[in-house]
Amino acid sequence: MVVEKEKYLSLLSKEYPTIAETVTEIINLEAIMNLPKATEHFISDLHGEYEAVQHVLRNGSGNIKEKIKEIFQGRLSTKEMNQLATIVYYPNKKISLIVSELETPEEIEEFYMLTTTRITELCAFVVSKYTRSKVRKSLPPDYAYIIEELLFKDNTTSNKDDYYDKIIKTVISLDRGKQLIVAFAYVIQRLVVDHIHVVGDIYDRGPAPDKIIDTLMDGHELDIQWGNHDVLWMGAASGSPACMANVIRISARYNNLEIIEDAYGISLRSLMLFSEMNYPEDRYQPFLPKIDPDSEEKIYPEEIRQIAKMNQAISIIQFKLEGQIIQRQPEFNMTERLLLDKINHDKGTITIDGKDYPLICDYFPTIDPANPYELTKEEEIVVARLTEGFLNSERLHKHIQFLYSKGSMYLTYNDNLLFHGCVPLNEDLSFMEMTINEKNYKGKALLDKYEDILRKGYLNRHRGLSYQRYLDYIWYQWEGEASSLFGKDKMTTFERLYVSDKTTHKEKKNTYYKERDNIKVCNKILEEFGLDSQKGHIVNGHTPVQERHGEDPLKADGKLIVIDGGFSKAYQPTTGLAGYTLLYNSYGMQLVSHQPFTSVEDAVANEIDIVSTRRIVDKELKRKLVRETDVGARLANRVNDLQDLLEAYQDGILVERIKK
Repeated sequence: MVVEKEKYLSLLSKEYPTIAETVTEIINLEAIMNLPKATEHFISDLHGEYEAVQHVLRNGSGNIKEKIKEIFQGRLSTKEMNQLATIVYYPNKKISLIVSELETPEEIEEFYMLTTTRITELCAFVVSKYTRSKVRKSLPPDYAYIIEELLFKDNTTSNKDDYYDKIIKTVISLDRGKQLIVAFAYVIQRLVVDHIHVVGDIYDRGPAPDKIIDTLMDGHELDIQWGNHDVLWMGAASGSPACMANVIRISARYNNLEIIEDAYGISLRSLMLFSEMNYPEDRYQPFLPKIDPDSEEKIYPEEIRQIAKMNQAISIIQFKLEGQIIQRQPEFNMTERLLLDKINHDKGTITIDGKDYPLICDYFPTIDPANPYELTKEEEIVVARLTEGFLNSERLHKHIQFLYSKGSMYLTYNDNLLFHGCVPLNEDLSFMEMTINEKNYKGKALLDKYEDILRKGYLNRHRGLSYQRYLDYIWYQWEGEASSLFGKDKMTTFERLYVSDKTTHKEKKNTYYKERDNIKVCNKILEEFGLDSQKGHIVNGHTPVQERHGEDPLKADGKLIVIDGGFSKAYQPTTGLAGYTLLYNSYGMQLVSHQPFTSVEDAVANEIDIVSTRRIVDKELKRKLVRETDVGARLANRVNDLQDLLEAYQDGILVERIKK
């Protein structure tokens, strides 16, 4: 151990080769640990709704407007504060709009001068709890020097007032006023929250999950807890035909095939031709796409017909592929989901749980009653081509690799446990077990094993059928009873498509959802993941909060917080709002509820912000410092190592490397 310690200190000495540099870094880290804890921003269930998500990220769940009020209340009118907030959110568009309405060069210069002064003051307030080093790293390179000069000016003396005024006036005279304000706005957006937690489901029915990921890749410190829809795409990108079929079916159902074809460049031509040739009759009523009534995009009847047929064809392929998985993986305990062999083709009925039900559509031209789960030769070709497309989409894999690099099944962070769905429980409140390779897993160990499988499945995606088992377990995350991402006993996709009797559509939620208002259960889960149940919280999404019907997102006296973002427009009529986000700063936790977002155009032209309401979850008795966080714990360990290094220098164990 002593030898290993000496080796480590020797390596550390290369980074800090002198006593002076070592002492300086110890002082620096000790000072950082005494700064206020930075703000964490929790968001969940983004569901591809790019514009609404982007707005919440730009305004920091209303945090920017709160900062503006703190500084300018009583100095600026409400209209002026709203205008400044909109400039921070959408600087290019808002500045262009304002300048276009000004009549003289003098008015334009006055606007730039005033706005630059205000946004500088706002930015200085936002970055005040960060070190200069951290702020410097966040500055756009083109304007870093100017912004740093203006941010850290000495307000105790007026000796340099003319100097700072001249900087701003010179920037404006060189026609760079807009660019400087845009640069300030970027810094504010970047630092108004220090860390973003994305608690699952970037993907789903919304039109632009790819743009959301591009935004998340652009600068913010963040982590991602995978959601069920994310894992479905991760499975498709790993080469799972069953996951891929589900992805295509959902995209077709919500008239969103562009995400596959246009965003990721995956051709669906083989599926389109197959559906036209093998489903010649227009019997596709259950498969009609859901069309957004507010969409301005014109969709023609023939296009609707084509999408419905593709949906019909890929749905049957999906049920066949899933049936094959269930048959080859008996440990999944899903044999009751084998339904294709329960179809009576002569009578147009299906037998479910011993009862016969009439089928809404009894058109199955590609199912062989003798071998209902066997793909036809044409279906095999379609599946092979589509799988190849998903395996070779460069942009898709750029995004999926980002999900893997920043993501996990769950996260423990600053005493809080974050996961998307649930920790599966039995009815007696014990942790539900899953047998994997003849070994039983439950609780934290089960989620760890699922993550290990997901990572291995993706890393070995080009190794063929020898890694089929990993792909099957990835699909299991989508609809398996012991999946922490699904959280139900079964997924009744077939019944909802083919059977009108809604009793067959019922999906029983895991016991977790009935018991998450139980403080003892929440404490048990926190302790299972190694957290202090007296301090910790559980943060999860996945299930829209029915606020309209009186449901409270705070469960178990605030021990568990549901923050389904409600960004998906489909959920908003039933939930009564556009969901929740969570802020956690040095003063405590605040739950933020949001009203629906209208549009970027409305936000820019009319300064319409998302209406947000804040609710205190926990209030710190004293302001929390970096020292009391996970980051602080890592910094404290670093300080201990540096103190050991300093002692090694002072005792002559290591020799300083004095630069000549």
